[in-house]
Amino acid sequence: MHFTRNKRILILLHLMVWAALFFTPYFLAGGQVELSPVAMNTWVPLGLYAVIFYLNYLYLINAFLFKKKNTVFILINLVLIGLLAFLNYELKEMYLEHILAKNKTIERPPHEGLFIYLNSITFVVPLVFALAFKTIEKWKKDETRTQEAEKIKLESELQYLRYQLQPHFFFNSLNNIYSLVDIAPDQAKETIHSLSKLMRYLLYETATEYVPLQKEIDFLKIYIELMKLRFSSNVIVNYSFPAVSGNVRIAPLLIITLIENAFKHGISSTELSRIDFKISVEEETIKFVSVNNYYPKDATDQSGSGIGLLNLDKRLQLIYGNDHKLKIDVQNDLFISKLNIPVR
Repeated sequence: MHFTRNKRILILLHLMVWAALFFTPYFLAGGQVELSPVAMNTWVPLGLYAVIFYLNYLYLINAFLFKKKNTVFILINLVLIGLLAFLNYELKEMYLEHILAKNKTIERPPHEGLFIYLNSITFVVPLVFALAFKTIEKWKKDETRTQEAEKIKLESELQYLRYQLQPHFFFNSLNNIYSLVDIAPDQAKETIHSLSKLMRYLLYETATEYVPLQKEIDFLKIYIELMKLRFSSNVIVNYSFPAVSGNVRIAPLLIITLIENAFKHGISSTELSRIDFKISVEEETIKFVSVNNYYPKDATDQSGSGIGLLNLDKRLQLIYGNDHKLKIDVQNDLFISKLNIPVR
């Protein structure tokens, strides 16, 4: 039979507890008492307690109580406790008769109904312990299953969001290439080559939960350069991205959403526009800041549906929980996005 490490530890703990219960009374007496009284007054009841405990722990609780057959469970235990309590009483009576037969000077102690009743009640104790241990085990198993289900749901949801993001990104990139085909065909060719690099990254590098931050930065640089080709000289784009060691990792395709948002909503066709991006790694935290001019969209403009930011917020919650901080604010006609996420 194959036992996992946890099961072996559990069996060892059970053996240690029962060994302690069986031998503690004997050792407390300094080993000076006879074995027969110890066996009759301690070991026999403990053996009967073990029968009640393990019948419930290994079978009855699962078979009846956890299957909502409460009445059957109670009846079986009442009969079981009654039989074992009666057996314990009869064994003690037989032992007492044996002692009286050997030593005529000893008088039979009077029967005390209350004592017999209390002695029978003690047989409920192992049942209570079995219920407690089994309930805790069930709670832990249910908790583990819930966590596994949440993990599977998380992975499925992240995969869905990733697939949703990629077509959205390609749509914008192809629009950029289309705008260059007639006015700058050579640049359009370079753009297609750069886009192929981006596609390779999206298809083969982002399938994992985390990627090296440096690869994500290389991806962002290409994307920003592609976007800069689309705009005239009245759009100034600056970025400051550091060289990062390979052990700094980040969930892929998070920052790109904020960069897309800055390009989409921070550029005016008639006024000078400026966009600044900055990434830094400080004290095990990846920090991204984007600052762009704020040009509010009117009610008829459908370009800003907000799906990108909604997806970003959902992905951040799913991946980083409460360990991230995303702040989007407008100050002095500037749209400022700040994202802090822990290094992985």
